[in-house]
Amino acid sequence: MPAVSASARPVRAEGQWMGKQSRTAGRRVRVAVAMGIATGVVALGALAGTTVAQAAADPTVEGTPCTPTTRACVDLDSHTAWLFDKGAIVRGPLQISSGGPGMATPRGNFQVEWKDKDHHTSEFNNAPMPFSVFFAPGGIAFHEGSVETTSAGCVHLTLEDASAFYDFLSVGDVVEVH
Repeated sequence: MPAVSASARPVRAEGQWMGKQSRTAGRRVRVAVAMGIATGVVALGALAGTTVAQAAADPTVEGTPCTPTTRACVDLDSHTAWLFDKGAIVRGPLQISSGGPGMATPRGNFQVEWKDKDHHTSEFNNAPMPFSVFFAPGGIAFHEGSVETTSAGCVHLTLEDASAFYDFLSVGDVVEVH
């Protein structure tokens, strides 16, 4: 058999040599397949919501700034909140008020720490905080309060909405504040 240059060799069965153009195309296919697998792995990881990096890549629930894995969602810029169950909105959008200048409501991902249906704050002259659901350091909570004025950092809800948040949320539930 006469000698054949590498670039002129025909494509052979799997595991054997192939022509120069076919080798390049083969590399492109391997890269594309690897990228597809990596994309699939990232997508599965985002659905699990196990890390902060993955949570940042999660899609948001339509019409909200929050991911489907959260239970309570707050948008400070639009003064709005929602409750989610398995990524579906079950209550909201609701009007809220939040912390004013010098007492801003913290942004971030939190968990419900504790609840008190008849809480009174020692910080502000024993003021009532009905249906309190505490979720952030410094005593930040969802509770009934005026949705027309700023708070000292808490998220104020109407009485009806505060009662619903209190009944719906459990210790450990995820709260996102944007």
